[in-house]
Amino acid sequence: MLERKIEKNLLEWKNEKNKKCLIIEGARQIGKTFIVREFGKNNYKYFIEINFYETPAYKEIFNGSLNGKEIESQIRLRVPEAKDMVPGETLIFLDEIQFCPNAMTALKFLTVDGRYDYISSGSLLGLKTKDVSSYPVGYVKHLKMYSLDFEEFLWSRNVAQESIEEIRQNFINKTSVHPSAHQVMMDHFKDYIIVGGMPEVVYAFSQEKNYNKVLEIQRDILRKYEDDIQKYADTSEKNKIRSCFRSISKNLAQDYKKFRYSNVEKGGSARKYAGSLEWLYDADIIDFCYNLRVPELPLEGNVIDDCFKVYMKDIGLLMAMLEDGSQIDIIDGNLGIYKGAIYENVIADIFSKKGKKLYYFEHNSSLELDFIIRYDRKATPIEVKSADNTKSKSMTSLINNWGVEYGIKLSSKNVGKSDKVDSFPLYMAMFL
Repeated sequence: MLERKIEKNLLEWKNEKNKKCLIIEGARQIGKTFIVREFGKNNYKYFIEINFYETPAYKEIFNGSLNGKEIESQIRLRVPEAKDMVPGETLIFLDEIQFCPNAMTALKFLTVDGRYDYISSGSLLGLKTKDVSSYPVGYVKHLKMYSLDFEEFLWSRNVAQESIEEIRQNFINKTSVHPSAHQVMMDHFKDYIIVGGMPEVVYAFSQEKNYNKVLEIQRDILRKYEDDIQKYADTSEKNKIRSCFRSISKNLAQDYKKFRYSNVEKGGSARKYAGSLEWLYDADIIDFCYNLRVPELPLEGNVIDDCFKVYMKDIGLLMAMLEDGSQIDIIDGNLGIYKGAIYENVIADIFSKKGKKLYYFEHNSSLELDFIIRYDRKATPIEVKSADNTKSKSMTSLINNWGVEYGIKLSSKNVGKSDKVDSFPLYMAMFL
């Protein structure tokens, strides 16, 4: 079993007074169902699972009155294992809730009733909740789940938490990591780029370090994403969404990484394709990274809405979108035009899984900073380098001409510091 940080969040929710029904959001196949099952069976006397996709008849439970007692009666009647459930000792899991909009509406009344704990989950919730007639605003708690982040990946590789904490202290104190430990961490970081964080992929890799098996599972997940487009997108949008999805790696390969609709289709425009990108975002497949007018706080207030980069939410899936042989190229350091894009995407992956919105700053073709984050209460530029011997011209220009006080460079080099720019190994992005 893979250790996940969300387990702590679930325990905190269970111990809340006057708790609300919980909705776990996230992309397909990131482990939502598995983690709730394990949590329910380990922390409650009774665990009831109602899956609206596997058993569509369960939707009948919510076709009548949405009163808490009436729903309890219907659950006892229709779900065999629910006959003996006890208030205060039972977790009821409404899985694939996107297939039952009435169940989503009912969460308001189930929170008010309060006798049982409810967790709901499902894929494509960002899309399917538009079908809910009355969304339970104020009566539910949302919890975002992602594929494994880099620290969770390290756990899967049996890296001791004590070792991670030692490296965290190197980051805090800006001291060099022991050379052997640094090399081990860089090796793990390259593996994370190849494997990513999808639980099935990580688990297979933890059992047998087989990159071909990794690629096989990843490409199966990508096919399922395309199946979702075919199943759930509006008929008029299917081909456009699929074209946008397939263009992601092509866009990131450009020196000018702003998303260009012309890379989707010659003459493509926002008018035709903007909605398709939003669909992929709502499905938790991609993330947007917006350009800023000026590198200042508040970051959201300085966003240029129509100027953005697009990253895959999971770095391993981006790798699987590339041609065969790209995995070994990461290990050998020979990825040509894709190398910078891949290293940017893995940092975007790490930041996004820490709950950060993504921003960058590009003033012209000679001044571009890969990311701008709020760090130490300041707008802080982050420069990502796939090689360790390149100079930070854009960083220097930003500090000299734009009033930025401090910047961070991430590369394969060990820790280094100066008055205005500190250098950290790429794997230390997990501490930012």
